[in-house]
Amino acid sequence: MGLTSTTVLVIAISVALLLLAATVVWWPRLARPSWQAVLGRIGALLTTQIAVLCAIGLAANNYFAFYSSWDDLLGTGDPGPVSVQAAVDGLPAAAPPVVKAHLLGKEPVQGGTGGPEQTGEIHAVRITGSHSGLSTDAYVYLPPQYFQPAHAQKHFPAAVVMTGFPGDAKNLITRLNYPSAALQLMQAGKMQPTVLVLMRPSPAMPADTECEDIPGGAQSETYFTKDVPKVISASYRVSAAAAGWGVVGNSTGGYCAVKMAMRHPEVFPTAVALSGYYKAAEDATTGDLFKGSQQRRNEADLMWRLNNLPQPKISVLLAGPQAGDGGYKPGTEAFQKAVKAPMTANTAWVPQGGHNFRTWSQLLPPSLEWLSQHLTAAA
Repeated sequence: MGLTSTTVLVIAISVALLLLAATVVWWPRLARPSWQAVLGRIGALLTTQIAVLCAIGLAANNYFAFYSSWDDLLGTGDPGPVSVQAAVDGLPAAAPPVVKAHLLGKEPVQGGTGGPEQTGEIHAVRITGSHSGLSTDAYVYLPPQYFQPAHAQKHFPAAVVMTGFPGDAKNLITRLNYPSAALQLMQAGKMQPTVLVLMRPSPAMPADTECEDIPGGAQSETYFTKDVPKVISASYRVSAAAAGWGVVGNSTGGYCAVKMAMRHPEVFPTAVALSGYYKAAEDATTGDLFKGSQQRRNEADLMWRLNNLPQPKISVLLAGPQAGDGGYKPGTEAFQKAVKAPMTANTAWVPQGGHNFRTWSQLLPPSLEWLSQHLTAAA
């Protein structure tokens, strides 16, 4: 049984309730002044509290999707192989073949009625990168028009959408519900049909790579900027032009979205960040991202890039709360103020909100509408 399965949660809650009831029933017998009774009371309290904490922890994990599996929780899973492409005779190695996305399953769009031609369809896929050697699971939302005969030859704009860390890509369906939000906007004529690729911001879990190419380690930036677009383009009818591609994310995903657009405008000229930050995190989950290189650390600092490097021709939307999320507003205003042509930065605000799904759900519809206005559909 999986860590996030309903069965595991029901069992945990049932065990906690049974232990609580047993403690209440047996407590009079444990009230005696003997040392055996004292040990019994200690054991009953500890066992009951541990069971209750486990049930609460499982419920919280199912709600926020901090960990998606037992391997993810224990750090025992295989994060995917890392490969280094060597040069031959002083020349770059030949480009590796592109592997199509491996289809794991299909599911309908929440809240939609009708088949794929009316609501679109969600594909669970495995995306394996031939350049980075990394591999991770994702979800691909295909809009209704993708299945309609009138659009059988059309290539659609696409956007890579990333969660925060450690998040699960499933969060983007169960908590933020990107497919349903996009469908409602398309039905209202506020968003053009767009393919959404829903992912985690780290293809090397349980490490938080901050979308960096780590020297001697996981090449996450290469994975997102080379492998993912190529695999999706080989697997689905999406735009071959950069103008048809964007990248979106919340929290860590928002930082990654803006950073990848700034570093790779030829891949993602449009980016949306929901409560994103502007400097790579460095903590126990990231490890040593830069291997002692201050230059690499600087280049991962988005404010440093604005102030010290030529600004790319990209459009970004920075969305978040005006109050309630620490220093998000002043940091975002400072970033926007430092932006100069040809780069543009717009902002979207809610008056009050935390660093959470409720805030991002409010910001999602206008963010997707803005994104759609900046993506160019293929002919």
